[in-house]
Amino acid sequence: MPKGDFSCSWCGEKVEFSTEEPPCKALTGWLVVSHWKGLRSVDHYYFCSFTCLRRWASAQVPEIPEVFLKAFGEEPGGENTRP
Repeated sequence: MPKGDFSCSWCGEKVEFSTEEPPCKALTGWLVVSHWKGLRSVDHYYFCSFTCLRRWASAQVPEIPEVFLKAFGEEPGGENTRP
């Protein structure tokens, strides 16, 4: 019986499945995200838990450089007021 596996896209945990059974049987309790990139172009990501999904999603968001955020600091005379 041929076998395959799915890996968590964040932590790498694996779950094996038989190619004779539907994948949903092996992925019970897992989360699957489909990222539609364009016409006939879809990436699928598999997660073993909500924690792994949350961590992966947070890593996808670009961070704002600290130096940029500091540029909006308090100015004398109130909240970022201009004369």
